[in-house]
Amino acid sequence: MTILVTGGAGFIGSNFILDWLAGSGEAVVNLDKLTYAGNPRNLASLADDQRYRLVHAGIEDSAATAAELERHAIRAVVNFAAETHVDRSIAGPRAFVATNVVGTLALLEAVKAYWEKLPQSARAAFRFLHISTDEVYGSLGPDDPPFCETTPYRPNSPYAASKAASDHLVRSFGETYGLPVLISNCSNNFGPYQFPEKLVPLIICRALADESLPVYGDGRQVRDWLHVADHCAALRRVLADGRPGEAYAIGGGSERANIDVVHEICAILDRLRPRPDGRSYADQISFVKDRPGHDRRYAIDSTKLQGELGWRPRQSFEAALEKTVRWNLDNADWVAEVTSGEYRRWIDRQYA
Repeated sequence: MTILVTGGAGFIGSNFILDWLAGSGEAVVNLDKLTYAGNPRNLASLADDQRYRLVHAGIEDSAATAAELERHAIRAVVNFAAETHVDRSIAGPRAFVATNVVGTLALLEAVKAYWEKLPQSARAAFRFLHISTDEVYGSLGPDDPPFCETTPYRPNSPYAASKAASDHLVRSFGETYGLPVLISNCSNNFGPYQFPEKLVPLIICRALADESLPVYGDGRQVRDWLHVADHCAALRRVLADGRPGEAYAIGGGSERANIDVVHEICAILDRLRPRPDGRSYADQISFVKDRPGHDRRYAIDSTKLQGELGWRPRQSFEAALEKTVRWNLDNADWVAEVTSGEYRRWIDRQYA
């Protein structure tokens, strides 16, 4: 038995593969285009693991996808492949449409052609799990109830719009062709191997480099935070027992304003790696011009997932955040490798 993971060299995808192989004997084929955020080093510990195979190809490459599906008799596809950074989508939306919309369609077409040739029992057992985001739902007011699976889509950024389109394509392949699809919409993830353009690793990285800690607007934008290990556990449950055609909202139940998260990171660093001058890392906080269309609040209601599949987040936000800071401190070589060259130029342009 083998599953195909797309985008498995990225942040959530690599954590999922490591988690999957740590708890299962089932092999994984990782199809990844290896763009700037896809890092094979995330999975270096699997170099000698015969259960793991990396294929350098994007989801828009239908021939490569079809070949791997056939070669390994794939019984499930878990699609992480996506352009994911909102700021980059504002600067250049075309790449997000190319990967998240056109690429997802190409992947679905290849999977559908493969699935239709399977024996009836294998067709019934097959699953296509598409990982999406809470950003497809738009923005919440301070007193609005959290997002759930029936919340209308109202994306506000090119990234969110491209993910909304991919969700609709996945659902349509289930309704029109009978492909056994599942969709998950998760809240903000954090944890090991996260590329430092997202808030948590960005703040850790810049704090340690004695650089300004950029916070958009007033910093009161609220997000629901979910450690990536809890997310992976939820995805295993959805893949194993989720009902085809259904969507599942995955949240950490940990709403925090961005500025509060930044202050918590600074407090942890003050304790674990004090500045030589004795001052707090919070002194490096710098408020910058807010990004266009910045959603004010996200929150997730995971009642359906908890009730149907028995999943709940196991880690508190505080403990998981400290664990994440410690990982970045202990893996300085990994951080240094991914924060050189073009990354530096991007950060300088974005937060100038």
